[in-house]
Amino acid sequence: MSKPDLILLHPPSVFNFRERPGFYGPVSDVVPSSTIFEIYPIGFLTMSEYLNRHGISVRIINLALKMLSSRSFDAGKYVKKLEAVAFGVDLHWLPHADGSLALAEMLKKYHPSTPVILGGLSATYYRDEIMSDYPFVDFIVRGDSTEEPLRLLMEAIKAGSGFERVPNLVWRDSSGKVITNEFSFRPEQLDYVNFDYVHLLKMAIKYRDPSGYIPFRYWLSYPVTAVFQCRGCIHNCGTCAGSSSSFKKLCIRDKPCFRPPELLADDIRRISEYTGAPVMALGDLLQAGEKYATKFLETVRDYRIDNELTIEFFNPPSDEFIRKAAGCLKTFNVEISPESHDTKVRSTFGKHYDNAELERMIATLLDAGCKRIDIFFMIGLPYQDYESVMETVRYCERLLQKFNGGERRILPLIAPLAPFIDPGSGIFEEPEKFGYRLFYRTLKEHRQAMLKPSWKYMLNYESEWMKRDDIVRATYDAALLLLDIKEKYAVLGKEKAAVIRDHIKRAKVLIERLDGTGDMDEATRAEILHLNNLDSVCDKHELEWPIKGLRISYLKLLKLILWR
Repeated sequence: MSKPDLILLHPPSVFNFRERPGFYGPVSDVVPSSTIFEIYPIGFLTMSEYLNRHGISVRIINLALKMLSSRSFDAGKYVKKLEAVAFGVDLHWLPHADGSLALAEMLKKYHPSTPVILGGLSATYYRDEIMSDYPFVDFIVRGDSTEEPLRLLMEAIKAGSGFERVPNLVWRDSSGKVITNEFSFRPEQLDYVNFDYVHLLKMAIKYRDPSGYIPFRYWLSYPVTAVFQCRGCIHNCGTCAGSSSSFKKLCIRDKPCFRPPELLADDIRRISEYTGAPVMALGDLLQAGEKYATKFLETVRDYRIDNELTIEFFNPPSDEFIRKAAGCLKTFNVEISPESHDTKVRSTFGKHYDNAELERMIATLLDAGCKRIDIFFMIGLPYQDYESVMETVRYCERLLQKFNGGERRILPLIAPLAPFIDPGSGIFEEPEKFGYRLFYRTLKEHRQAMLKPSWKYMLNYESEWMKRDDIVRATYDAALLLLDIKEKYAVLGKEKAAVIRDHIKRAKVLIERLDGTGDMDEATRAEILHLNNLDSVCDKHELEWPIKGLRISYLKLLKLILWR
């Protein structure tokens, strides 16, 4: 097997999660991955495809999944045997603060002469601290679009010079001085990016490492895929590193850059050639305007795709647009995040519509044939106290009472904002303005927080309206009440509801046991490891959409790989 130019490695959130367990609670209940966030960034796909297209060989290794899948897997021995011109590690979302840095240090320990590259929004935000305090990191590629800067960096590494010509790069010269290159690569359109999942299969075969490319633990049984329409956002949600103000600060971007609608539709068509699994088009199509969204819908319509498609709305769209989407998509689902039933809470957070608009959208979607509407609410918001959280759950019941009609087409979910408010977001930058107190500011502090015994102490914030204890209490009480409501309206079966109810009650006991503890006895460690592997406040499988036909058609995949 030939040595790749670049190996991209994805770490677990906490590197020693098997030896040093912390109770992570409900931090991943509404995403596909487990509590150690083994799902690697979709940017790994676009970077690998782009670099390979330009003659630079790339291998992806989902180290987190390998560590999660086998307790006997020795990460140190595995990393020691790797060979590459350079290693890349993602530090995108902040829960990977420990895992990313620990992996980077391990790579440098075993491969002292091989460059280690970090990238992602969190690496971009903490670039000065990383280059000052962590000498095992050689380069940081900043921003949201690292494909071309990374190509130029790899060419410079192979040539042994020319780093000053790589845009968006932070690096050290021969004297150890940290140099920050100009942030000059900011593409206005994503027409050069491909979401080519067949490329991943080809690379998995090439490097004889299927597990290194699997996106998350249960992907083979539920091979959901996603395509992104843009980088950046026109909205400014208070806690999000992907918000407009955050992208202006971190990525020097005044507006999002979009993938052309025809190419976005073609991404989905190519996925549908070899799988009947659901496809998510992430990002509100209307951010780029109705003309863009209409072109996407009409192109998808012409492809006659059978897969379940899921689209997002950040604000309720017009009835006319909903009917247009229904006329173009054979089978579609919708996700929207109102965050709270309280419009003051919602508006302060950054979303400006009332419940009448939300309910009008729900009614129109159901009438137009939308298969399911996932409605996400959050705990830990401005002006939100314990009673407000519980009233949000009661509002969920009113929605089910009004719209569900025994068809199970409305799926309300509620989860805490955990573990961190994102650096770069409005509330992180000005917490006092929004009524928040932050416990951690630096990368080092957040890394230490991920090693705390329970998710309560991992939280990097509390608000005027809810302290950490209140957030934890509201999370579990809201989960129990919503569980009762879902069982009552047959959204969830009695047997499954009983299992989740037991998980929640055990989690509440464990949180109390961990309060202020230092050392853990074996019984506590065993309970932590057990509960970390279970759904915490909801049934993760509630989020799954039906698979149409084969999960993966390996024959079609083989034909596509050979054809390409």
